[in-house]
Amino acid sequence: MRIILLRHGQSLGNVDELAYCRIPDHALPLTPRGEREAAEAGPRIKELLDGAPVAVYVSPYVRTRATLRGLALGERAERVVAEPRLREQDWGNLQDPVQQEVLKHQRHAFGHFFFRLPNGESGADVDDRLAAFLTELETRMSRPDHPDTALVVSHGLTIRLLCRRLFGWSIELFESLSNPDTCEHRVLTHDGTRWTLDRPFDQWRDSPDGETQG
Repeated sequence: MRIILLRHGQSLGNVDELAYCRIPDHALPLTPRGEREAAEAGPRIKELLDGAPVAVYVSPYVRTRATLRGLALGERAERVVAEPRLREQDWGNLQDPVQQEVLKHQRHAFGHFFFRLPNGESGADVDDRLAAFLTELETRMSRPDHPDTALVVSHGLTIRLLCRRLFGWSIELFESLSNPDTCEHRVLTHDGTRWTLDRPFDQWRDSPDGETQG
């Protein structure tokens, strides 16, 4: 079994944080650069598939669905499932730019995993819903009518937490890792015994206990 994780292309929120005050997070579109990134990622994903079918699980946000369209997978996508559990962390109500800045600093100070945003989610909440998704995905992938490869089109933090859950990484290691770049991918492969990651995430600090992504 194999899971390809792909972050969405550059969105309006990646270049203009005040966009969250005007547009709901789920409705933020890709920028022109994000559309180009999605189109450029298409051949890379197709090369990984090597002609084999893929089951696609995509966050229902506008930017992730637009990224999937930009890949132009065509008939290679044997099925496409809009999966709400793959959505971005819910930031609550961000209409006040001053409060948004305060919350961002509080979250950095207290840690991305446990800090719960008012009217929103903590990283731990996202971790819980991803656990349920992974259990269901592994069950689906074990069935003979499901492709051997699943493509997950999601968000940076969500992708890191999905790997944290799958590999049992500590919270400290998770918080030391950076999000993948926009339209950057990772490949998870199951050899019949365990999952492996094709390459590590960038790490902006050492994990306090010396834990690695291996």
